[in-house]
Amino acid sequence: MEHDISVNLMSLLLSLSEALDLADLQHYHHHLRTGYIAWEIANAAKMPQHQAEQLFIAALLHDIGALTAENAAEFQKEEVMYPERHCLIGEKHIKRVPLFASSAQLVKNHHKFWKEWDEEITTPKVFQSQILLLADTLEKATDYNKYILHQDQDLLAYINSMSGTVLHPSIVDLLKSIAGRESFWLDLVSPRVYSNLLNNGPFRGVVIDLNYLRPISELFRNLVDFRSRFTVVHSSGVAGCASAIARLSGMTETEITLMEIAGNFHDLGKITVPNTLVNKTSQLTREEAAIMRSHTYYTYYILSTISGIQHIAEWAAYHHERLDGSGYPFHVDARKLSVGARIMAVADTLAALTEPRPYRSAMKSTDVVATLKEMGSKNYLDKNIIRLVEENYDEVQDARTKQQFEVRKVYEQDFATN
Repeated sequence: MEHDISVNLMSLLLSLSEALDLADLQHYHHHLRTGYIAWEIANAAKMPQHQAEQLFIAALLHDIGALTAENAAEFQKEEVMYPERHCLIGEKHIKRVPLFASSAQLVKNHHKFWKEWDEEITTPKVFQSQILLLADTLEKATDYNKYILHQDQDLLAYINSMSGTVLHPSIVDLLKSIAGRESFWLDLVSPRVYSNLLNNGPFRGVVIDLNYLRPISELFRNLVDFRSRFTVVHSSGVAGCASAIARLSGMTETEITLMEIAGNFHDLGKITVPNTLVNKTSQLTREEAAIMRSHTYYTYYILSTISGIQHIAEWAAYHHERLDGSGYPFHVDARKLSVGARIMAVADTLAALTEPRPYRSAMKSTDVVATLKEMGSKNYLDKNIIRLVEENYDEVQDARTKQQFEVRKVYEQDFATN
């Protein structure tokens, strides 16, 4: 089942940016709309293409360092008390991805006022960062419960009041140059902002391969897992198990890498789960568990919109489905569960059982195998894959611990003290 990979870069960026917005439904589409404003201003400025693309990526991901905040209110409080905290965390995350690295400094500086810069506005990073600050500020000031053409002049006046202090006058003038078009404002509040950017934004027709996709999957793996000290290495463990099982199953090198990427992405939907539940040190209540069960739905919701990785979406999102159809959230059964999805379900269970949780210790190897075999006997998990794990237990576990060691090192070096 060889899979050639050709991923549409724009749909990837927009879908992952939308994932960040799903973490805060009170400000849904904030990143997408900030990206729209920044792109429009970049075009008005006739910015060189590569700089406009850097700015666009930064706008789509600019608050990526804010996921440690419990909710919107906490984040807003942190912005006032520690305005640079999420900017610095975001920079650390983004610079680890080669495709995004040149945008990292813009994320770092997207709250830096003009009066704080020691460099001229003609310096590219200053110019780009100021546009991003304007775009972020304008989007957050917009009242989406009020008709946009009844507030456009007030919004423009608000931005103009920052000229010379927060924003360089030339940046404000660029907004004025496009603010006379009703279409600019109507597109800003349109529910079709995703499709508008997909069709009219940058990177149209650009595709990427596994070499670029893997570090992006690692970025979002870390965003999700680093929210809690209890889950720091969970997805890396799943990815390690899944790729090892895939190799033992006779998959090709491409498919093995795809399984690793799917493992990195498998809990992406937890971005929608409140931090209080992610960090809870006791068993979840029935109501809390219902919220947690939604995460696989959102993993699929996000990944399935990315052109070129439909199979990865299923492998990643079906890890709580069961062969008898009793899993969640789609209740698909053996007839619709591919080998990749079956491997991921075993890999996720294996990794979870071998990791300590605040309410239990990690299981011993004999208990792990016994639990897996019991789930196989109940027709929850694939017996053949379980047998493969049992026969090659040390090899699979070695792959898990190797992946987790590297990720924990990154966490402790760059993120544990934030």
